[in-house]
Amino acid sequence: MARSLFPESHLRLKRAYEPASPDDGMRILIDRLWPRGVSKARAALDDWIKDIAPSTELRRWFGHDPALWPEFQTRYSAELHEHEEVLDRIRGLAKTQTITLVYSAHDEAHNDAVVLRGVLLHG
Repeated sequence: MARSLFPESHLRLKRAYEPASPDDGMRILIDRLWPRGVSKARAALDDWIKDIAPSTELRRWFGHDPALWPEFQTRYSAELHEHEEVLDRIRGLAKTQTITLVYSAHDEAHNDAVVLRGVLLHG
């Protein structure tokens, strides 16, 4: 898919352990597992899209090891392209509002949300 038709500023990332903010817009949890120790009220989610998360096998293989990051990006991008309908739904929402992809990983630079945002923005 070509470059997305929505402003990059409409697609944000935020850890599930950070407080929700009105600036977040629509908050979508993109992890397969619920964030440990976070209540539903505190999460303040509008949606939870488990199917967009990395497969259990890929998540376990990666184990948030930065040395595996380049290969994780390649493998997860391939998995994401099996869910074009979900990607298109998120892109459609981002055309008219801010979307915050909520994730629970501790590493803010090497996680599935970073890859997902890149795929949503650049195909």
